[in-house]
This record gives sequence, structure tokens and C-alpha cells, in this order.
Amino acid sequence: MSQHTPNELTEIFKRDRDLLTALKAENGHYARLAEDYHAVNREVHRIEAETEAASDARTEALKKQRLKLLDEITGIVDAARAGA
Repeated sequence: MSQHTPNELTEIFKRDRDLLTALKAENGHYARLAEDYHAVNREVHRIEAETEAASDARTEALKKQRLKLLDEITGIVDAARAGA
């Protein structure tokens, strides 16, 4: 997709780009969560950009899934920042 996709992890965690890269290489659980987050985020973006159709219920379910993934990712990033 040529246009910028909002809500990318590198935008949300701008100051932690190196940490995200390290986590992706070293933490399999984080890597899977990040992949899932990116897939869901891209799908939400396509729906919001009206390049993909979806019901309101589907859109809301995807947004809730994205938020749940982001919460778990944030916990991992916060723990890594703290050196845990």
C-alpha cells in the first residue's frame, strides 16, 4: 500500500524503534503479537480508506482486537524499557 498506514507500532513507539527491532529479533511472543497487530491494523486501515468493505460489527471487532494487541505489546515494551 503506497499511502501511510496510521497506528503503526513505529509511530506509536517513536522513541523505541531500536527496542522494537531488538524485541522482534529476540522475543518470539512479541514478534507474533507485532505481526498480528500489523495485519489487523492494515485491515482496519483498508476498511477506513474504503478500499475494503466490512460491516460495522466487523470493523468494531477488529478495532477491539487491535487495542487488545496494543495493550499486550505496550506491556512488553514497558517491561523491556524497565530492563525486566
